Amino acid sequence: MLPHDPLPRVLYIDLTRRRYRIEERPDIFAAGLGGSGAGIRLLAEECPPGADPLGPDNPLIFTVGPLVGHFPLASKTVAMFKSPHTGNLGESHAGGRSAVAIRMAGYGAVVIQGQSKMPVYLVIAEGQVHFRDAAALWGLRSSYTAGSVLRQREGGSGLRSIMRIGRAGEKQVSYACVITETYRHFGRLGLGAVFGSKQLKAIVVSGKRSLAVADRRSYRNTYDQIYKAATETPVMKKYHELGTPVNVLPLNHIGALPTRNLQSGRFEGAETISGEHLAEEYLGRRVACAHCPVACVHLAALRLPYPDDPYFYKTVMLGYDHELIYAMGSMLGGSEVEGLLQALDQVEVLGLDVMSTGVVLAWATEALERGLISTQETGGLALAWGNYPVYIEAIKRIVTQPNDFYRALARGVEYASSVYGGQEYALAFGGNEMPGYHTGPGCHAGYLTGARHSHLDSAGYGLDQQVGQPGQTLTPEAVADKLLAEERWRQVLTSLVICLFARGIYTPEVVQNALAAVGIDRSVEDLARLGRETLRLKHAFKTREGFELGQLRLPHRIFETPAPAGKFDEDFMKQTIARYAENL
Repeated sequence: MLPHDPLPRVLYIDLTRRRYRIEERPDIFAAGLGGSGAGIRLLAEECPPGADPLGPDNPLIFTVGPLVGHFPLASKTVAMFKSPHTGNLGESHAGGRSAVAIRMAGYGAVVIQGQSKMPVYLVIAEGQVHFRDAAALWGLRSSYTAGSVLRQREGGSGLRSIMRIGRAGEKQVSYACVITETYRHFGRLGLGAVFGSKQLKAIVVSGKRSLAVADRRSYRNTYDQIYKAATETPVMKKYHELGTPVNVLPLNHIGALPTRNLQSGRFEGAETISGEHLAEEYLGRRVACAHCPVACVHLAALRLPYPDDPYFYKTVMLGYDHELIYAMGSMLGGSEVEGLLQALDQVEVLGLDVMSTGVVLAWATEALERGLISTQETGGLALAWGNYPVYIEAIKRIVTQPNDFYRALARGVEYASSVYGGQEYALAFGGNEMPGYHTGPGCHAGYLTGARHSHLDSAGYGLDQQVGQPGQTLTPEAVADKLLAEERWRQVLTSLVICLFARGIYTPEVVQNALAAVGIDRSVEDLARLGRETLRLKHAFKTREGFELGQLRLPHRIFETPAPAGKFDEDFMKQTIARYAENL
């Protein structure tokens, strides 16, 4: 690492005492590089065993990496915490400007401890931390309004990042998210609830710095190689043109698009909610994260009429991608685009994780259909596939929690089904709700074994589609080995906070060259060791907090609904998990 690089500086903030300090931690960044690698090491230090996820001992940790500010597509921030949703590892990644803002403010990590006695927001700028009164922001109906107030009140426009929660976070819904800027999120595993438990409404961070490189010519060559691969080759083309919604039609074609709580892998309304149709009829503009030349974030322009004033409309810009379309579209059996977008708007207003919200509502709809619950539990709402006005009202009640049923929904489908039944079709994996792929055993094994229980941990959906080719079959052992190898390499990418869409660009050799350009010497073998060790540390934390791979609940629905290559069974899945655990 080059002299004077601010990356090893860790900013510790104590909300209880309203104090802060800065420590140099080269040990953490030498061992873990940054991002996931540094974050899990800090979490193991700062989070005592058995800590209450919504108590003062649970730290909020934000980490960035050594390539941030130097190279394109290396601008994610990793958040580490103990998850209130699963009770073990909480890890969430977000794009936007937060990573560049933290690095330019002069830090590689920010650790927030304690609990405030009143609502506050933090301003991190110019070497100082300010604790601002957030009482006027607490309880606002919309997260948009909180962001608007902070943009007007605080400086650093164009350089800053604003991370904030909505009412879902304030109410500590276990899958509340944190919104960065306007269109990016720390979506999964309940970071927003941890903010809420600390009465932390928002963080505003900004800074201006210059970063040195080791060798200008080498740096320029590596930069150009990465930039040209991102802009002049097909590698990132689909993300720019249609974004991840390009997946909707192919997944539906092969029968892998979860529909109506995964009662089917095909949706008759897929054409209407496809990326192609949304781009033709609703695309308002594309936006990009900082230091990204691709601009994969697609925004729909939705016109909403004023109820009592003819010819007057409010235009709302809403981000959409495959996961959002799946969660509020096919999973809820809805193909009315304007209804789908209004449901997404309500999720954004309240600050919920859209995937968990969609899966929770899908389970509730099937539970009502099967008579497991009645309209007495739903408070009179007749949940029905595709009925967006009812779903939007249900989303509001998950946050307002007028009765025990909505209080249960606010804790996720694993908990709600443990109270009301229907676990066989409660689509949670390791306690986290299902992503939008039903491609075969690889995707589901990946959800179950992945450290974050995310489709992005090991991309099992891609493995299923490779194996789906003629003449290709895999054993449970081979599936486990491939998932483990992929997840280990992704620990390297996320330690460098590289966007996983760019994994085809940042090969081990490119990563090695990029690190050398910023003064970090790592061999390909060193990187492989980092990946293995970081993943092992994550599972060590999960195990410490009570997680057991061998005790995972397998939702029976995934064995009932045929995947593209046909049905697979519980024995295949158990053997895959056992092999993964054995080799971890």
